[in-house]
Amino acid sequence: MSDASKPLVRKHSGDYRWQAVDVLAYKQEGSAPFKDVTRQVLFESPDLPAQLRYFEVAPGGWTTLERHDHVHAVMVIRGKGQCLVGDDAHEIGVNDLVSVPPMAWHQFRAAADEPLGFLCLVAAERDRPQLPAEHEVAAISKALKS
Repeated sequence: MSDASKPLVRKHSGDYRWQAVDVLAYKQEGSAPFKDVTRQVLFESPDLPAQLRYFEVAPGGWTTLERHDHVHAVMVIRGKGQCLVGDDAHEIGVNDLVSVPPMAWHQFRAAADEPLGFLCLVAAERDRPQLPAEHEVAAISKALKS
């Protein structure tokens, strides 16, 4: 549903949910490896050149290890965890900002004891993610703590 058909003000309804915003599957099961992630599209409109989403990774979960030509601008608003950007892993928490440059391998992982929630701003028109070959995964993700 585009923003044009939604109310101009959509109230936060608690627990990181907003009125008239559906909680969606992160990706189609089996399309790429991930664990316990949901997605909400907060802003999307033909009038906007960008899309703002909220992702929530359950405790112990992770997003897909991927790269693509478009950039991400991320702000953590819930919990803590780690992110891999390029060759470096970083501990992240509430109010931290993460920039994901073009073609950088990246992944977000929640801590074992709490969810990780973040806003993610991307271009409305963007390319599809690329996944590493199975033999590349260990080398790419070596900086992450298990």
